[in-house]
Amino acid sequence: MLEPGFAMSVVYAISLASLFLLAYFFIRYRERMRHLPPGPWQLPILGYLPWIDAEKPHETLTKLARTYGPVCGIRMGNVYTVLLSDPRIIKQAFAKDACAGRAPLYLTHGIMQGYGLICAEGDRWRDQRKFVSVCLRNFGMVKHDGPKRDRLEKRILDAANECVSKLQQRSRNGPIDPMDTLHHCIGNLVNDLVFGIKYEEDQQVWKWLRHLQEEGVKHIGVAGPLNFLPILRFLPRYGKTIQTILDGKEKTHQLYREIVDEYRARSASTTVENDSFLAAFVEQMKKENVFETRHFTEPQLYHLLADLFGAGTDTTLTTIRWFLLYMAAHPEEQEKVQLEMDRCLETGEEPTLKDRDSMPRLEAALAEVQRLKSVTPLGIPHGTSEETEIGEYIVPKGTMLVPLQWTVHTDPAHWQDPLEFKPDRFLAEDGSFRKPEAFFPFQIGKRVCVGEELARMTLFLFAGRVLRSLSVSIPPNETVDLEGDCGITLFPKPHRLAFVTRRR
Repeated sequence: MLEPGFAMSVVYAISLASLFLLAYFFIRYRERMRHLPPGPWQLPILGYLPWIDAEKPHETLTKLARTYGPVCGIRMGNVYTVLLSDPRIIKQAFAKDACAGRAPLYLTHGIMQGYGLICAEGDRWRDQRKFVSVCLRNFGMVKHDGPKRDRLEKRILDAANECVSKLQQRSRNGPIDPMDTLHHCIGNLVNDLVFGIKYEEDQQVWKWLRHLQEEGVKHIGVAGPLNFLPILRFLPRYGKTIQTILDGKEKTHQLYREIVDEYRARSASTTVENDSFLAAFVEQMKKENVFETRHFTEPQLYHLLADLFGAGTDTTLTTIRWFLLYMAAHPEEQEKVQLEMDRCLETGEEPTLKDRDSMPRLEAALAEVQRLKSVTPLGIPHGTSEETEIGEYIVPKGTMLVPLQWTVHTDPAHWQDPLEFKPDRFLAEDGSFRKPEAFFPFQIGKRVCVGEELARMTLFLFAGRVLRSLSVSIPPNETVDLEGDCGITLFPKPHRLAFVTRRR
């Protein structure tokens, strides 16, 4: 039996040791907190979510960044988030492997389960990004002239010319909303590259796919509370949104299965040209080397096809819609672009990729639209795979990193009169196109948009062909909203424009 005095000594020692441990961990916690980025006061559990404007999250987060500095931290539900708004810091951070992951969002990890390309990370992301990059080069996404590039240019021009023809035809009776025409033509170009198929505009399955994409863009937002508090999905308001997303995902994957089965049946009986992502992926699945095919699975195929179609269509479509809207709202800038084309091209000639260097004003107008109306105003959030330093701060593992694209693109420190439409800011003194450091419309770092060059080719050819053939204006006695709506992307509100055939 222990002596009472000894027992008391043991209890005293344990208590003292516990106090020392608590003090140690408290000091370590305080020390760690001192090394975290600064940020505002927040609520337990919810963090800063209640103060984020659901309709304009980029404006809310911009105010925080301009209050607390280029690296600041908030908690969004259960996800610690660091907001980045300095282009040099973003570039340095996103060049690190530690910052190349995906944020632990319900969308990426709960719904998409890390499949595809956008939501993937680690070995799967590296493997699939390499696959997509190789496919794009094989299709002709290269900067130098050659047969492959010529074939890709023809695929883009076929879609652009169809777009011009339909806009001319449909505007004969007055102003129109160009959304459906643009969506069909740009979407069908992406269909051709992703699936190797094209749809007639009035085919029911194509109408359904276009509608589904439009709804998806509205329902899923980077700053949406569902991403950070998945338990909300059990509430009727959010449960309906989740069910819509899940139903759309399942139905599109079922359609993809049918398209894949048709391709397999066709390729089994005849030689099929390998000029689509679907065809290249299916061929890769046939390889016997397990290491080469471990990420080439049926679930990955369907998610990748959805990513490629969605990202390829939505970003380009949204940019072209904004471009036409700004050209209509600023006729003097539209005239400058058209006069430049008239000087560079002979009568009857249409712009091609070889004309890009000689048409810097068209490139500048497109760039100014991308700056002023960043398609992804919150960028594409990254996630830290390990603790890392960003600027002078320590950022924990599992942090969501948000590159505030809209904040950088409208920062007075980088842009004079940042909210005004001035394409000249992208022109050097000698009149050539210039790209400022604070401009990154296709993201930056290791996860920079893999299809950037394809997007730039498409934007130039669509914008050039439309303005070469048509003048666009806002109908008399009508106004247009240049604010837009924010979902996954920042897209224009419904509007009408007048298209008139140019005399040249």
